[in-house]
Order: sequence, then structure tokens, then C-alpha cells
Amino acid sequence: MAAIQIGRIVVKTYGREAGRKGVIVDIINQNYVLLTGPKSLTGVKRRRCNIKHLEPTDKLIDIKRDASDEEVLTKIEEKGLKEYMAETIVPKV
Repeated sequence: MAAIQIGRIVVKTYGREAGRKGVIVDIINQNYVLLTGPKSLTGVKRRRCNIKHLEPTDKLIDIKRDASDEEVLTKIEEKGLKEYMAETIVPKV
């Protein structure tokens, strides 16, 4: 299983944004991370999220802690993951 770390691309499994992908930009504590879509690409707002509601993928982008949505979007485009991030998947609950 992929580790929860800054830059890890994850899929939300619960809530109104379930099935959408996001990027971890900060780790708050052992239960919560700061997640962003960014909203302009995936529809996921920057917010605190319980790690139990996330499914990590094998994809990782190189960002610094607390990177802005613009920096995250730039790194996603550099890695060629824009279409991958925009896809919505049906989460396995």
C-alpha cells in the first residue's frame, strides 16, 4: 500500500467529493491531512481530510509542504497527469 506523504495523489472515498482525486499538501497529524484538488481541475477544495476517507494511489508529485494550488497544478501538468486527475472513479466502499 502506498504511504501517506506530501505529494501523494489520493482518491476520496467518502463525502460529497467521493471518487475525485486530490493531492496531499500537508500532514496535520496521524489522522488528518491537508488535501487539494486543485478545485479548478478536480473539483476538490483545499481542506482538512481524515486519512480513513482516502485511498492512496501509486502516483506521487514532487511538491513542497503547503504548496499553493498553482504550484500543484503546474507539477501535475509537468508529470502529464492532468487527464488522470480530472477522471472521476467509482470508489470501492
